[in-house]
Amino acid sequence: MMRTIGVDVGGTFTDLVYCDMESGALAIHKVSTTPDDPSRGVMTGIRELCAANDVDPATIDYVFHGTTTATNAVLENKGARAGMITNEGFRDIIHIGRHQRVEHYSIIQELPWQHRPLVRRQHRKTVAGRLVPPTGAELVPLDRDAVRRAAEELKAEGVESVAICFLFSYLNPAHELEAKAIVEQVMPGAFVTTSSFISPQFREFERFTTASLAAFIGPKVDRYIDHLDTALRDTGVHGDLRIMASNGGVATPKMVVEKPTLTLLSGLAAGVLGGKWIGDLTGRSRLITFDIGGTSADIGIVVDGVFAETDARSTSIAGFPLLTPMIDIHTIGAGGGSIAHIDRGGAFRVGPRSAGAVPGPAAYGRGGSEPTVTDANLVLGRLIAEDFLGGGMTLDETAARRVVTDLSERLGLPVEETAHGILTIINSNMANAIRSRTIQKGIDPRGFALVAFGGAGPLHGVEVAAMLGITEVIVPPYPGITSAMGLLTTDLKYDVTRTQFQVSGGVDLDRINADIGAMEAELAAQFAADRIDATDVSFRRVGDLRYVGQGYELKILFPGGPITPENLAETFEAFHRTHAAEYGHAFRDSPIEIVNLRVSGIGRMPKLDRLKTPESGSLAAALVRTAPSVFRVGDRLETVDTPIYRRTALPVGESFPGPAIILQKDSTTVMPPNTRAVVDASGSILISLEAAN
Repeated sequence: MMRTIGVDVGGTFTDLVYCDMESGALAIHKVSTTPDDPSRGVMTGIRELCAANDVDPATIDYVFHGTTTATNAVLENKGARAGMITNEGFRDIIHIGRHQRVEHYSIIQELPWQHRPLVRRQHRKTVAGRLVPPTGAELVPLDRDAVRRAAEELKAEGVESVAICFLFSYLNPAHELEAKAIVEQVMPGAFVTTSSFISPQFREFERFTTASLAAFIGPKVDRYIDHLDTALRDTGVHGDLRIMASNGGVATPKMVVEKPTLTLLSGLAAGVLGGKWIGDLTGRSRLITFDIGGTSADIGIVVDGVFAETDARSTSIAGFPLLTPMIDIHTIGAGGGSIAHIDRGGAFRVGPRSAGAVPGPAAYGRGGSEPTVTDANLVLGRLIAEDFLGGGMTLDETAARRVVTDLSERLGLPVEETAHGILTIINSNMANAIRSRTIQKGIDPRGFALVAFGGAGPLHGVEVAAMLGITEVIVPPYPGITSAMGLLTTDLKYDVTRTQFQVSGGVDLDRINADIGAMEAELAAQFAADRIDATDVSFRRVGDLRYVGQGYELKILFPGGPITPENLAETFEAFHRTHAAEYGHAFRDSPIEIVNLRVSGIGRMPKLDRLKTPESGSLAAALVRTAPSVFRVGDRLETVDTPIYRRTALPVGESFPGPAIILQKDSTTVMPPNTRAVVDASGSILISLEAAN
């Protein structure tokens, strides 16, 4: 018997799913997120989920968790008081950056690394010592006494974490390791890390910034994981805790504490995995994952069954560059709690400010006094007041109408026009965000299916798809907890990197094979420490390649087994093809440089399999009632008598038309006019947009 629980903490709700991998038994649950201490909501949800399904917590084998602790610490600039020790003359690398303008034509710009420094200048200390390329040989010995003095100064200044960042440590970590040992002696209990451990790659600004991020979030992540692990044990859960990582895998608590930057997109990555899994079940391999919660909308792209990953040009968090493997996820401040307002210039806007979980939308009856997207949906009849969260929560329709009416009077518009305007603006914002990940990258979204999930994804998915010319929307069986389910579909995954700087025509194959062997051995040892059997471990190799003289690289898959002249030539040919696809041309006569080699280790974990085909009902049995809802038909708003269905009673394989509203515990699906839907054998609802055909 293998029993697992997936827990995804969102800005408004904490979503949980329980699965017995052998029997296929599945149960879901949602509780309010507790922003002051997310672990309280997590533990409340686990206790309630186990109690409601008569599951003994002691029988849970794994708890998979997507956490926003690291993400929020960076977004809110609420991390640790961090320090840095670096080479003499390089104190300001993380301040100067690369002299690249974030906004090319603006004369007033906020540079995050200058306006919100991760390590304040007074906490950056310099010491003598220098390693030099190409091998990392020592040019100037490390001044150990200076390191000790720097650590003593940082300790006196109240610093609780230290990043040690030396030039060329990606070639030779010796100086960083020596300095780390000294700092740990002087500052016992402090979080101390090195840039060569966090990200052993060239590019000093990005490497130093990544290590600084680790120091900035490390103590908070450590406390949260320790608190959660203790709370699980106190509740009687003795199974292993696994944390979702930004690279699409999960990691052990020990690995997360050592490398906290692994979790910077923890919860968001789970959503992409969940959306991809749903696409696999429905036979779709080209997907746009569209996850809308209470505070944000998260967008991922899956092409031919493979999710997109970021590169060195685009990997960042809150504007800070990162050298960490991540799924390519675009997030905007657009969710059910997004607040509609008139800005200082008189423009009608929605978001990014959110009512969050507390006080939440006015409809929640918790003191919210500003109109939100949820309030607008309720006013338009797209949410059913007495059937929110499957009847677990009743919405205050009077309060929602009051706050929308207040805004409508300021705008000089009818109430329904104002409510629909709120939805039109938020949907347009989300459509533009999808365009930035598709059209602006040369991808036509019309060839994709939109997987709409999260608490609010199915409310908005069809109208957003129509704006993009997308003709199919997939609503998962449990849309509100799809991210939590995504946690149960992945494996342990660790990445290691070694910089090469080798050019075609003179590649040292012995060095490449030796480095790959060493990286795979390092990962194998880590999996052995995690009690993963060697037969459950596999490796994936990728190289960062570029033409000599280019500033950035493309990721190219390397073959398994020994690297030979023959398969290396095939790898270079793959680079030419990828470059042509990315930029429209290739330079086949130009030499190619292998900048980095990366190895990903995958340790197989128990996974959520195909869901049981739902029991087929009938439209008559599923019909709750008919009620008025407001939709735009042509160029005007119309109030339409709309069937309201209970999802669990819908027939499988029988097509039915919109308009319709489909109710379930974790979300509400809205089908405007000119749509048709069918419940697939996998349990997902497939909605086709007739007007888009």
